Amino acid sequence: MPLPELRAGDADRERVAERLRDALAEGRLDMDEFQERLDVVYAAKTYGELEPVTRDLPAPGGPAVPVTKPPARAAGAEPDWSSRITGGRGSSDRGIAVMAGFQRVGHWVAPRRFDAVAVMGGGVIDLREAYFAGHEIVINCVALMGGVEIIVPPGVEVVMRGTGFMGGFDHDARGDDGSYSPDAPRVVVTGFAFWGGVGVRTKRPKGARKRQLPPS
Repeated sequence: MPLPELRAGDADRERVAERLRDALAEGRLDMDEFQERLDVVYAAKTYGELEPVTRDLPAPGGPAVPVTKPPARAAGAEPDWSSRITGGRGSSDRGIAVMAGFQRVGHWVAPRRFDAVAVMGGGVIDLREAYFAGHEIVINCVALMGGVEIIVPPGVEVVMRGTGFMGGFDHDARGDDGSYSPDAPRVVVTGFAFWGGVGVRTKRPKGARKRQLPPS
């Protein structure tokens, strides 16, 4: 256990936030408790401020007493968006690539506004396994002789509002069946592309099976 007075980093705060999300999904915290604790986590400066947040939660690796697991979701079933929209602040609110690259992938909290800048470089923003700080998030992109790729899961509505000059903003919706859940988040893509591009692809999460159509 690190000394309480030592400064905590972003990785430490995100690790504690992930435990809180697990506790929310398991029913150990309600949404109000989760939100209060998440605010404390992202404001924490030291290990001593982080430690009390999960003091009453079971240690990672399993609960202290047996619990009944909820039934598994059928392959191709609509995601449980209620557990993916957490409120609070995002774990990262910007990505900058200048003759380089950046990635936001896996389990992370997409903020209500994310700023992406790619100058002779590229960035990837993958929302397939992300949590969302709100029901609508805005991704503002500036691509100058570079590119930004945004990947969203099926069921998420995408609104393109960017402007391209000798560049473009494109949405490849071939992986989407056109139906949007009222509980799913909405992703608004804005910004400017000059000799560059911003592309949005709808793609299933890794390991998800394609929905089976009934026999004709």
